[in-house]
Amino acid sequence: MANNNHKSPISHIVGFLLSLILTFGAIVVALKTSLPKTAIIWIIGTLAVIQAGLQLFMFMHMNEGKDGKVQTINIIYAFICAFIIVAGSIWVMASGHSHYNMKM
Repeated sequence: MANNNHKSPISHIVGFLLSLILTFGAIVVALKTSLPKTAIIWIIGTLAVIQAGLQLFMFMHMNEGKDGKVQTINIIYAFICAFIIVAGSIWVMASGHSHYNMKM
């Protein structure tokens, strides 16, 4: 028996179009609105998280594990790594001594 577990190309096209819409939405919010900077950052961050989830399921096939279950441990590990990288980068950039330490 052949295992026909492949999604049709239409799901990839829909995922691509949704990714484009989310990207252009972030561009419009950043460039064409007069919202406060914190609101713009929160909106762009929210759109980024939605787009990351969309790409995990539409392109990376996270829901095609054993018995069609989501690979939960892989998703949790990826979010932990992403959080550590982003939080560490913000911490280093926000450090008051970084500019002083970069002078030669």
